[in-house]
Amino acid sequence: MTGAEALPVGERAQDERYREQVRAWLAENAAEYSEPREYSEAELVAHSKAWICRKHQAGYSAIAEPTSAGGAGGTARQAAIFDQEEAHYHTPTFTGVGIGFDMTMAAVKGHGTREQYDRFGTLTHRGDITWCQLFSEPAAGSDLAALRTRAVKDGDNWIVNGQKVWSSWAHHADWGILIARTDPVVPKHNGLTFFLVDMKSPGIEVRPIRQITGKSDFNETFLTDVVIPDANRIGAEGEGWACCMTVLATERNRARSGPADADSPGSVLSLIHRAAATARDGGTALDSRAVRAKLARWYVREQGLANFGRRIDAQEQAGDGLPPTVALVKLVSATLLQETNAFLMDLDEYAGAFSSDEADREDVFFQYLWSSAMRIAGGADEVLLNQLAERALGMPGEMRADKGLPFNELPY
Repeated sequence: MTGAEALPVGERAQDERYREQVRAWLAENAAEYSEPREYSEAELVAHSKAWICRKHQAGYSAIAEPTSAGGAGGTARQAAIFDQEEAHYHTPTFTGVGIGFDMTMAAVKGHGTREQYDRFGTLTHRGDITWCQLFSEPAAGSDLAALRTRAVKDGDNWIVNGQKVWSSWAHHADWGILIARTDPVVPKHNGLTFFLVDMKSPGIEVRPIRQITGKSDFNETFLTDVVIPDANRIGAEGEGWACCMTVLATERNRARSGPADADSPGSVLSLIHRAAATARDGGTALDSRAVRAKLARWYVREQGLANFGRRIDAQEQAGDGLPPTVALVKLVSATLLQETNAFLMDLDEYAGAFSSDEADREDVFFQYLWSSAMRIAGGADEVLLNQLAERALGMPGEMRADKGLPFNELPY
């Protein structure tokens, strides 16, 4: 029995009425996004903000969040229904939207004040501002707690100096979530504090990094005597690592935010349709037992992720928070994404090098290159496996020579 079938008849009827309402609104307001569109970076940011604003005006932005924080005051089921229906369109969104709606708001809601959540939630959910994540550093990637960016208290402000790297879309972000070291004489995980920073603050320099895809949506960010009001500190001094874990758990849970149902672009069913339409040896690619075996394996994984996601959603709604097993979502999703994108290239033979559709070939190759990054972004495979072993299975932790030592006494 599915989650919907388990609901009382009256609630199912309410959900269906809501779904019809959503479909009608999307048919009128998202018709221009029925097909994929090409955008420049600036266009994508502008269209994303405009789309959020349009949804907010209609009560479809942050549906399950309170109205005081710019939400619609609805239910989690209504939010899921809207997501499922919106997935049938190619509505514009860029990384800065997801970082704001999910990761930033999770940290502010879980560790900040109600006033902070209402203020920044309204600005975010209304589409006024977008966000970037200022976590990783040149010497602090998988070992994030080794970061060296310093924040020093100065009256009612903090003065921040340091460097961040791999800051996705920071060159288009209005605000950033920042983790900095505020106490260097305690163990490295204990001396960190979490801030919200206006990316237009004096002293912030963002330099795009050219990637293997030819794009430059990653950045390195330099902070020189940047002033952050203490009012923009989230949580207590030294609570930064806990805030980070909230952000990263939410980011890994978002990894399943792909196809909302089997008919969505990027789903395994869409791969099946494409294989059935690809001529091969007098038949189609789907005639191959090897192809069918791959597709079956991926379909099982996709459905497993969907079911696991429902379990996580139920735990969250019950107030239990995200479990340590959420690392599985990112681990499985990233691998699935890379394998299915490689399959799309293989469908055109010679790894897509001689596809008759040049634009399609370029898009498929770009998506394959990008999928490789997802094995690292948000937590490398090895980090996630360690977390599952230690936090979910209770296995002994890895040996750490720096455990319990003050950060300023570490050799690196």
